[in-house]
Amino acid sequence: MIPTAFPQHMATPLLDEPPVSAALKAQDPPGANPNIAGPSNATTTLSPAPPASGPTDQTAAGITAPAAATAAGTVVIIYGQNQEHIVQLVAEVLGKPWTTDASLGMLARANDAAVVGILAHDLARSLQGCERSSLILVNTYCVENGSAPDDSLTESCDYEFLYSRSPLLRRDLARFLSLILGQTRPHDDLRTKTRTNFISTTFPDVHAALPNLDILSVGSDAVEIRVDLLVEPVPKGWTTPPVPSLKYVGQQLMLLRQHTELPIIFTVRCTRENGKFPMDDPALFYKYLRRAIQWGVEYVDVELWLPEEIRRQLFEKKGHSMILSAFHDFSGTWKWTSEEAQRIFTESAKYADIVKMIAMVHTIEENYELEYFRSTIKSRGAGPPLSAVNMGQMGQLSRALNTVFSPITHPLLPMIAAPGQLTAAEINEALHIMGQLPKRELYAIGSFRSTPHSMFMEKCLNELGLPHNFTSVDRGPKGSMESVLVQPHFGGAYLNPPVPTTTSFIPAASDAARAIGLVDTIALTPGEAVPGTSRFVGENAAWKGIRATLTREYVPSAYSSRAAIILASSQADASAAIFALRSLAVGTIYTVGFKASGPLAAGLEPFTSIQSVKRVEQPFVIVSALPPEKSLLVQPLLRHYGVNGRCSPPCTRGRVYLDLTSGLRKGDPLAVATRAGWTAYGVEDVSAWTTVETLRLLVGQNVPFDFVRMASGRPLF
Repeated sequence: MIPTAFPQHMATPLLDEPPVSAALKAQDPPGANPNIAGPSNATTTLSPAPPASGPTDQTAAGITAPAAATAAGTVVIIYGQNQEHIVQLVAEVLGKPWTTDASLGMLARANDAAVVGILAHDLARSLQGCERSSLILVNTYCVENGSAPDDSLTESCDYEFLYSRSPLLRRDLARFLSLILGQTRPHDDLRTKTRTNFISTTFPDVHAALPNLDILSVGSDAVEIRVDLLVEPVPKGWTTPPVPSLKYVGQQLMLLRQHTELPIIFTVRCTRENGKFPMDDPALFYKYLRRAIQWGVEYVDVELWLPEEIRRQLFEKKGHSMILSAFHDFSGTWKWTSEEAQRIFTESAKYADIVKMIAMVHTIEENYELEYFRSTIKSRGAGPPLSAVNMGQMGQLSRALNTVFSPITHPLLPMIAAPGQLTAAEINEALHIMGQLPKRELYAIGSFRSTPHSMFMEKCLNELGLPHNFTSVDRGPKGSMESVLVQPHFGGAYLNPPVPTTTSFIPAASDAARAIGLVDTIALTPGEAVPGTSRFVGENAAWKGIRATLTREYVPSAYSSRAAIILASSQADASAAIFALRSLAVGTIYTVGFKASGPLAAGLEPFTSIQSVKRVEQPFVIVSALPPEKSLLVQPLLRHYGVNGRCSPPCTRGRVYLDLTSGLRKGDPLAVATRAGWTAYGVEDVSAWTTVETLRLLVGQNVPFDFVRMASGRPLF
């Protein structure tokens, strides 16, 4: 129930509508308060929600996720005149009630379960006598207002969210909030990969990258925005400023984040390191890098030459952003075997989550010296991971051998970010030639629309420059699948429909697959198999696709302890959805159409009558996994629990409907859900996210969601 102290509001107004409540009286904007602590104080008190990677091993085994923790503090949204709607939108994404009426001091003492909106002009007065450490202040600013945000206001807050009236606003906001509250940890996921790459956008204007961004991102695990290469437009006859303004940089970053799900690396290069920012003003670097942290950027590149005090402050105030310590040597005299190299790494590691060291070389032997240096760093065990490459044509071998955040380029970019950069395809081709990436046979086994599926997978393999073959085969009589798995160059398979984990030819299964009871992907584990074991493991990618869809426009903790409903004809059809919801720590899951048994049954309660439906006040999420011929059965529930249906007390738009039905269905549940006020997702979204996860499992490389949706245009399976 929502506390009576927090007034509720009805459905979300459009961004160009006036705010719900009357405009608040404007006052003079506050000045910067030196006594207000930055994110280092606010974010260290945050307890993360269930991680994006899913449940723990114990959770997977028992299907009992721990209760989702939320931020230990009141989220306070600072908004401009006539922009109150952003407060409600933040509340919906967080799954919380909201208010703009109560006193900030009272709320900080009484309850931290709501989102509080404060008019920007009232911030200084509201903070007087308030315990600052219990608050998470987020300044919000609509860039379409034309002017730049008030610097003193931004500096008085922990974070700043820039937005525009765009259909992508909700998704962008969910990503921002998930990161600053520690509910998504992209770096944790990337650390589990054997190789990671990032693409650098070297465009003077991010708009130029957008038409091809999905293709540019194939094979990348992050996207770098080179702030120093941005060129701010000026009126005709004016001189272009040597450094883009914070206003322009913020808008460019907002635009990039709206159009990619990949983590962003915020980089400002100086003139000595192939960039354009002046070296004689370290405070300028601090200002831009500090603002990147406030903007919720996943990775912030900090050059090692900056004064130690600046590097230390950035590291202490980084919140949930990751710091890349960057060192470059363009002299051509650098020696990886020197004591200086060891000293540079040690100094870099003091204030870094990743150490990046790059040098210009002129001989092939210097690549071998780098590999020896890399091995000595690995032998230390503790410390941040090392990303190290050599520049120039002679250094290209090192780019193939580096496994941590290799900088890559693409033919569609206007320029390379550094001498000798390779594309993801060129790196994979080099690894194949060196015997580090042997050719494998990949399969889709089951009831597939073989031709479009094979064509799409081949397109991905070609774009990545992978040597593998992909073949779709129908599931034949008993024993036919076993014959595929024993092929000498078998490298993995996608199974549709999935098979039980107890199937004899599944040698081993992941915790998630065992808990769900189904395997939809057979993946090759890296390295050599232990004697007596198999290198192949049965995985389940579907639950990750479902979870990714559910958290696209809501933070994970929005689902915490909230009721859910699943409709399906069998437990097998519902099991992946149950596991995904468990990973989000939902409350009771009510079932329709099937009876659950075994570990999956824990915490499930069947709807047995109209009375049992009426007893559930308001589910946060409804998932339909019904077959097409029964798809109409979900529509009465959508109407019953809709905004205009049974909802007491009146509630905001903050419920999710997920339709997993594939094929020609009766009626249009998605349209019914949308009209009833639900945030609705179809099987196309889940299918695309599942394909992203499947490719990661099969080939260990990233193909972004937007590329999958663009290339497929419909469900793949």
